[in-house]
Amino acid sequence: MSRLDELRRIADIVGIATRHVDALGVAHEPGEEVLSRLIAAFGLPSDPKEAAGALAEEARTLPFGLDPVHIVAQETPSPTLPLRLPAGAHGAEWHCRLEDGTERAGKSEGADLVLPGGLPLGYHRLSVTGSGSAAGAQAEIDLVVAPDACHLPDGLRQGARSWGLTTQLYGLRSGRDWGIGDFSDLALLCQAAGKLGAAAVGINPLHALFAAEPRHFSPYSPSSRAWLDYLYIDVTRVPGFAEDAAARALAPEAAIAAARNAELVDYTAVATLKRPVLEALFQRFRKRRSGAIVADFRVFKRDGGEALRNFAVFEMLHELWTQHGGLFSWHTWPKEMRDPRSALVADHARVFSERVEFFQFLQWQADRQLGEAAAAGGIGGLGIGLYRDLAVGVNPHGADSWADQGLVVPGAAIGAPPDVLSRAGQNWGLAPINPLALRRRGFAPLIAALRANMRHAGVLRIDHVMSLQRLYWIPSGFPATSGAYVNYPFRDLLRLVALESRRHGCAVIGEDLGTVPEGFRETMQRASVLSYRVFIFERYGDGSFVAPGNYPPLAAASAATHDLATLKGFWLGRDIEWRRRLGLYPDPASEASEADERRRDRRLLLEALAREGLLAPERFGAFLPEDGAPAYGEELGEAIHAYLARTRARLTLVQIEDAAGEAEQANLPGTTEAHPNWRRRLSAPLEELLAGPRVARIAALVTAARRAAAGE
Repeated sequence: MSRLDELRRIADIVGIATRHVDALGVAHEPGEEVLSRLIAAFGLPSDPKEAAGALAEEARTLPFGLDPVHIVAQETPSPTLPLRLPAGAHGAEWHCRLEDGTERAGKSEGADLVLPGGLPLGYHRLSVTGSGSAAGAQAEIDLVVAPDACHLPDGLRQGARSWGLTTQLYGLRSGRDWGIGDFSDLALLCQAAGKLGAAAVGINPLHALFAAEPRHFSPYSPSSRAWLDYLYIDVTRVPGFAEDAAARALAPEAAIAAARNAELVDYTAVATLKRPVLEALFQRFRKRRSGAIVADFRVFKRDGGEALRNFAVFEMLHELWTQHGGLFSWHTWPKEMRDPRSALVADHARVFSERVEFFQFLQWQADRQLGEAAAAGGIGGLGIGLYRDLAVGVNPHGADSWADQGLVVPGAAIGAPPDVLSRAGQNWGLAPINPLALRRRGFAPLIAALRANMRHAGVLRIDHVMSLQRLYWIPSGFPATSGAYVNYPFRDLLRLVALESRRHGCAVIGEDLGTVPEGFRETMQRASVLSYRVFIFERYGDGSFVAPGNYPPLAAASAATHDLATLKGFWLGRDIEWRRRLGLYPDPASEASEADERRRDRRLLLEALAREGLLAPERFGAFLPEDGAPAYGEELGEAIHAYLARTRARLTLVQIEDAAGEAEQANLPGTTEAHPNWRRRLSAPLEELLAGPRVARIAALVTAARRAAAGE
C-alpha cells in the first residue's frame, strides 16, 4: 500500500473526504501533503501507521467501547447501545441518573444494552457495570435524550405567515448614540417593529470581539461566540451614569457628537469614548456592598462560572500584551501565558483580579441590556422576538481558541471551495473545531455556544449551517483550492440543536447558501429547521425568478443578506461598480459577463413582478429607460417586498437598509480595508425612519400581503 493509500485510509476513519466536486463541477482529490497536514491537525501523528495505532489505542481503551456521550432520539421505542463486552461477560447492569435527580436501572443480556423508551428529554448520566466474571468492568457516560425536531412558535407553524425586520445593529443611527448602534437603539426598534406588525427583529452576530483592539470588528470573526461585544452597551443606562458628573465628563459632548455624525462607524473612536466612562462606572459600582443590583451581578458571575472567568482573564491578558507588549495574538505571548491553566496565568488573574472583574462587569451589563431590548419587543407585540445570529467559527487568536486549545484545530482554517462567486475558493481565517475532540468533550462546547446565543432570542440563525455535517478545511500556507471537506457527526449535532431549541423556546434558521450536500436540506426540513432563501438566488433553470407560490413553506425568505447588494444597490449595480473599482475581477471579460447578467436580471425581475400583478409593464420604462442608466424608486422596492411577502415561506425578512432605500451593502466579500465592511451606518436616524412614511408603508403592505397569503 502506498503512503497516499495509507493516508486515505486514515482520512476515511477520521472523516476527511478524499474527493469532492466543487460548485463549478471540478473534482478535487487532496494529495499526500494536504492529507498529512490535515491528519496532523486532528492531533494525530502525521505518519499514517502511527496515526492508525493512536486511533486503535483510543478505541481499545474505551470501557465497553462506549464513547463519552451517546445521543438517542426520544421517539426511539427502545434505545440500544452496542457494548463491547469484556472476556467472560455475558451482559451488564446499567444505572441511569436522570437530569431531574430520579433514577432508572436495569440489566442487559448479551452485547446490546437496551434502555426503556420514553426517557425524558435532557442530559442524563449512564453507568454500566459488567456482570459475571467481568464484574469489575465499569463505564460512565453522558446519555442525551433529544427530540427529532426543533421548536416552532405559533408564528412559524404550518399555515403561519410572519415577517421580521433585520438590521446591522452597529449601523443603527439615533439622536442619542455614541457613534454606533446600541442595545437601547435595539430596544426602540424592537418595540416599534412589533407595533408595525413584525413578529421578529433580526440582528448581526453580537459575539465578543477584541476589547483591546477595536480595529478587529468583523462580527463573523469573533474572539468568543459565548459572550457579547461590550461596544453595544448604552453607557448612559449603566448604573451610576446619571449621578456621576465626573464619569460623564470623561466623554466630552463634542466628541460624542462627532462620532454620532460620522458617516461610518469608527470603532476606535467609539471605544475611546465608552471605555473610560465604563471603567469609572465600574469603580463606582465596586463601592456598593449590598442591594439587589449587587446580588444580580454576583448571580451572573456564579452562573457564568469558569467560562466567564476564562473569558475575562483572556481579556485582561490580551489588553496587557496588546497595548503594552504589541502582541495581538496569544500564540506570540510568552509560553506560560499561552496555557490558560498555567501557574503564571493564575498569578496574573490574582494580581489583576479587579481588571478581570471589570470584564465580567461589562458582560453583565451587555446581557442585561440585551434582555431589556428583547423585553421591549414583547411589550411592542413582537410575537417571535429577537432573531440572533451564530457565526460559523471563531478567530484563532481570540478567547475561545486560547481557553480551549484542545478543541480548535491548529494549522488549518475553514473556508469554501471554488464556486461561481469565488473561483479561487475562500479562506475565512476561522479556526476549525476538531470533531474527535468535540465528541470526547461530550459536545459541551457546542451546547454552550447554542445556549449563549439562544439567550433572549426567539429565533437563532446558524451561519453556514452545513457545518453541522461538514466543513471545508484548508491547511495553513495552502490556497483555498487545496482544501478538503471534513465530516462532523451530523445526526448527533442536529439532535443537540433540536434539544436546545426546545429548551429555550427558540426556533432555528439554517443559512444553507453555497455548496449544499445532497439531501441536506431535506434532513433539515424534517428537523423543523427553516431554510434560508434569498430572493436574488431563487431561480428556475432558465434564470427567471421563482414564483411566490413555489417557495418552500419551512423557510425564511429575504431580499438579500449582509454579503450582498441591497435592493437599490443591486438594481443600480453598485456591487459591480465596487468590484471594478477595486480590481476584483480577474479580467475584463468577467466584469462584462456579470454586467450582462445583471441587465438580464433586471428585466427578469420586472417580468416576475408583472406576472404577480405588482408592477404594470408600462411602468418598466421608469426603472429601465431605453437610453439611460437604470433607475430605482420606492415603487419598485415596495413591489419586490410585496412579492416576497406573498411567498409560502413562513417568515419573510425585510432589511431595514432596503426599507430606508440604502444603496451600499454591509460587507463586500473578498475585501478587507478597501471597502468599509461592517462600518456602514444608516443615512437617517432611527427615530426619523420609524416616524416617517417609508418604513410604515412597507410594513403595512408586507403585513397585508402576509395575512392574505395565510388566508386571513
